[in-house]
Amino acid sequence: MKTVFHKADSRGHANHGWLDSHHTFSFADYQNTDRMNFGVLRVLNDDVVSEARGFGTHPHRNMEIISIPLEGDLQHMDNMGNSTVIKQGDVQVMSAGTGIQHSEYNKNKDRPVKFLQIWIIPNKIDVDPRYDQVSLKEIETKNAFYQILSPFPEDQGVWIHQDAWFHMGDFDPDKEATYTLKKKGNGVYVFVLEGALEVNGKVVHKRDGYGLWDIDRFDIKTIEPSEVLLMEVPMSL
Repeated sequence: MKTVFHKADSRGHANHGWLDSHHTFSFADYQNTDRMNFGVLRVLNDDVVSEARGFGTHPHRNMEIISIPLEGDLQHMDNMGNSTVIKQGDVQVMSAGTGIQHSEYNKNKDRPVKFLQIWIIPNKIDVDPRYDQVSLKEIETKNAFYQILSPFPEDQGVWIHQDAWFHMGDFDPDKEATYTLKKKGNGVYVFVLEGALEVNGKVVHKRDGYGLWDIDRFDIKTIEPSEVLLMEVPMSL
C-alpha cells in the first residue's frame, strides 16, 4: 500500500474577496510541484462564493468537471442552453470535450454558497460537450457509502469519460465501513467534509485529504459524526 496525506491547512489558498478558495492541488497562482494531481484527479477546489457573486462566462476543454454544493444554491448557465440551479444534495457534471463555456453564480443574496469543484482528466478527448445533474436525496444511505459517479450512464449518479467512481458517506460516531476498489490500478482519494475518522488506522480530520493506492480495499471507522467523499481514480495519466 502507498499513501499520501494532505492536511487541510497545507492546501493552497486564494482570497479574492468575492471568492475564498482552498486548492488541494496546484491551481491558478498556487503552484506546487509536489501537489499537481492524484492520478487523473487534477483539481480539488473548496470554494466559498459571496452573496450574489460568481464566475463570469469562461471556457473549458477536454476535462470532466464535477461540482458538489455543500451549502447554498449555485446558478449555472452555459452555451448549450442549460440554465439550472444546483444545491446541497445535488451533484453536477460537465464533459467539456471539444469546448464549453459556462458561468456560475451564487443565487442567494443573503448567504454564501459553498461547493467543491473537481476536475478529472478524461480517457477520451474531443467528445461532444455534455451536461447533467442529479439529486442525491433519493440515493443517499446513512452509515454506508453510496455511489454518486461512475463511468457508466446506466449506473447510479452521474457518469464521466473515465474509469472513476465517487462515493459519499454520512456516518454516526463509532461506525465502521469497508471500501473495495472497483478497478485494478486505481487509487482512492479520501476527502473529509465534516468530522474525523480513521482510514486503515490513520486519523483524518475535516478537509484533510488521504490518498491510497496499490491496495484492494480499506476500512474506515468514525471518531465523531462524519461526512466523507471517496474519489476512486486511475493512477496513471
